[in-house]
This record gives sequence, structure tokens and C-alpha cells, in this order.
Amino acid sequence: MILLKPVPLSFGLGIVPLFSLYFSRSFDPNPFPFSYILKHRGYNKRRKLCGLFQGEEFLLLQLAYAKTLVSRKGTSQVAGIVGSLGFPVGSRPLRDVISFVQRYPPIFVHTRSFSADSGELVDAVVPFMGESITDGTLASFLKHPGDRVEVDEPIAQIETDKVTIDVSSPEAGVIEQLVAKVGDTVEPGTKIAVISKSGGVTHVAPSEDKPSKEASEPSPAKAKKVETKKPKTETPPSKEKPTAPSLPPPKPSAKEPQLPPKERERRVPMTRLRKRVATRLKDSQNTFAMLTTFNEVDMTSLMKLRSDYKDAFFEKHGVKLGLMSGFVKAAVSALQNQPIVNAVIDGDDIIYRDYIDISIAVGTPKGLVVPVIRNADRMNFAEIEKGINILAKKANDGSLSIDEMAGGSFTISNGGVYGSLLSTPIINPPQSAILGMHSIVSRPMVVSGEVVPRPMMYIALTYDHRLIDGREAVFFLHRIKDVVEDPRRLLLDV
Repeated sequence: MILLKPVPLSFGLGIVPLFSLYFSRSFDPNPFPFSYILKHRGYNKRRKLCGLFQGEEFLLLQLAYAKTLVSRKGTSQVAGIVGSLGFPVGSRPLRDVISFVQRYPPIFVHTRSFSADSGELVDAVVPFMGESITDGTLASFLKHPGDRVEVDEPIAQIETDKVTIDVSSPEAGVIEQLVAKVGDTVEPGTKIAVISKSGGVTHVAPSEDKPSKEASEPSPAKAKKVETKKPKTETPPSKEKPTAPSLPPPKPSAKEPQLPPKERERRVPMTRLRKRVATRLKDSQNTFAMLTTFNEVDMTSLMKLRSDYKDAFFEKHGVKLGLMSGFVKAAVSALQNQPIVNAVIDGDDIIYRDYIDISIAVGTPKGLVVPVIRNADRMNFAEIEKGINILAKKANDGSLSIDEMAGGSFTISNGGVYGSLLSTPIINPPQSAILGMHSIVSRPMVVSGEVVPRPMMYIALTYDHRLIDGREAVFFLHRIKDVVEDPRRLLLDV
């Protein structure tokens, strides 16, 4: 029998709870190897040190290091590194462990350690933001000097090119000073505020404001001293050294031309998330040989199914029955019928994924985010609806984590919620296809020789033509049409 138990271990600036592996017989792991190994932040050093231990201790170190990689890198980069330590790369057991770890983020999320304590004053610093994120922009302060804060209460928000991260208070107290400014570029460990644990409030202005205030109001005595010393410090004009010619100001980049200002225009810097979205979309357009195929779907059966069982569904599962779960199930069925759509090109190889992670494109006021529903092929309608609701709420609140947006093997974008009738979606790299849903419009259709009004939706599939041929793309889209128009096919698997 194997039990998993969270054990907090020191790692850099933070506390990273790792999994200990215990066997049914008595086994007391020596904490020294963990602390010694985890002090070495370089991957090669940790890997060499892991090789010093054998047997049960080595298994313990392997699993602990794998958990560290999951919490810091996410699933998109962990497979190759963990494979070098003895885990079977791409195997189902490793994937199940990663999915289990990510399903319970409170096990490894801890930010109180990111502080510098100096007696009564505590420094609030920027926490670790992720393995691939080196810096961020200080978007806003949630607390100001004189405000009371509790332990782990957010006091500021850091905007990165992927997510928005909260800076939490390491101790309970009163905000005494804000060191950084909104708009500053900050790195992990940067001090942004000073907190007084005793609760005494001293409104201290930022450090750069003090000299300017003293200089603007000098005392008479100081003014006299300055006047008396001024002649001594003056030097004859003949002894002055010639100053070097000033360099011309740098010219704006050719890629981003600076347009001349016009009347009733204003220039606003792009947010990190918007710049990231722009870069990824352009990279997708430059990399993939994108082609889009279309079809139309009669939504009568799916809408009737929803109307007939929405009350019973909500009463049993506590979540409303929507149309997205039906399209997710249809996409899963189509991906299982056409596995090439779930694959991806990697160099000269094709990687076939034996799992189905569906990315759902969500538009937020800050920009487009694409959270992922893991193992959608193992979920029923209720689990899919609950997962979509949770991710959509986090997206709108700006509380999505990096792991919740990492990976994904296929994307669904529903432009119909905004009234879009038809579009050609852009592939979300490193995936190979994306399904576009659109608005439902009542149109005259010929059914059994009669013209009747039917709720119709156009669907579009944009795919990488380097990997997917038109035949597979059309079959894929037709499978979605068949399942949506007759959901009973899911029960019979036909």
C-alpha cells in the first residue's frame, strides 16, 4: 500500500510542500538529502545529487522532485525532465499523478515565506511567479499606507504575460510604506511595501520624495552655509573640461512605427497579456498552414434535450445544463474517431496524444485566456459543466493559475455568445486545430420534403494542413454534426 502525504520542505524563498512516499513497512526518510538537494537550484546539480541515493530513498527523491517540477513548471515541460530521472515519459501513471497534484492546488500554494522580517517591520516582496516568468508589471495596490491587513491578505497585483498574481501580506499589521510604484517592472523578491506588525502608523512618503521636500524648504542657517561655500566651489571657466557630444536619441523600431499624434487621439501602453496574445496569434499565423472548413448543425435535438432535463439536471448536480457540454462531448467523440486532429508536429516527428484536454477560449476585459479541461474524455455532462463554470469564473476574476492554462490538445471557441454568425478561428499553438461555434439562428430548412424553420448554427474547423488532410478535417466536423443533431449516438457509440 502506498500513501501520499504532503511534507513542507525549504526551497529557495518559499515553502514547497512535496509528496513523501511511504511503504506499508516502517520507513523513516532522512530529511538531509531533501534539504541539501533542494538548496541547489540548478537542475543539473539536483539531478547529480539524486544519483547519490539508491533504493527507497531514491524513489522518495524522484517523486519529490517530480512534484517540484509540476508545481514550478506545469505539465507542459515536466515530461522530458522527469523521464531523465527514471519515470516513463508519456505514460498514463505519470499523467495521473500530475493530474492528481494539479487538482488540489492548496497543497503547494504558499506565499507567506516571501518576506523579509526585520523586527517590528516586515517587507512584502514579490513571490515566485512561475518557472517561465522572470518579471511582471505592478498593476495596482489593493491597500494603501495606514490600511490594516491580515495574514495572506492581498495587498497588490502583479500582471504578467500569462496571469495576474497577488502579492499577499506575510504578517498581520498596518501598511507603513509603499516602496514601489504602479507600472514598475518587478522581479521575484522585489520589495514593494513595508508592514508594521505593531500597528503603529507613520505615514512615510516614498524615499525619492524626501530629498525633494527638504530641498524645496531649506532652513535659513543652511541657506547661509550654501551661500558662503558657493564661491569656494566655483572654478574658472578656463579649467572646465569639454563635455562629450550628446548622442542622438534612439530611433523607434521599424517593426513598431510611431504614428504622429492627431487630434482627439491618445496613446495607451499595451498590457502584458495583450502583448502576449498578439505575439502568440502572429506566431500561429506564421507557423501553421491554416485552412478552415465549415458545416452547419441543426440544434433542435440538443436544445430539446436541454429543455426536457434542465430542471432535473440542476436538482441532481447543482449546475445548469448548457450547450457547451454537448459540444465538448461531441468534440471528444470526433477526436477519438480522428486521432490525427489531436496530434501535433514536433520537428520531424508527429506526437499522438492518448489523452484529450479541451481548451475553452474565454474573453475577459483584460484579454483572451484559454483555460483547460483536463481528461475531458473521462467526464460526463455534469463534470464538464462544473469545470467550465469554475474556469470561467476564475477567468473573469483574474485568478487563473498558470497550470490551469498550460497544455491542452484541442480548443473550442464560442463566438456565438457575442452574436458572431461566421468566423475563421486561429489555431492555439502548440495544438493543430480549433473548433469555432457561432450564434444560433432560425432559418428555413427542408425536412422530409417540407420547408420548416429550424435553429441552425454554423461551425468551423481551422486546422494545420501540414498534418491534417482535408478528408480527416471534413470527417471530424461531420462527426460533431452527427452527435449534436442526435445525442443518442453517444450512448450507442455509433
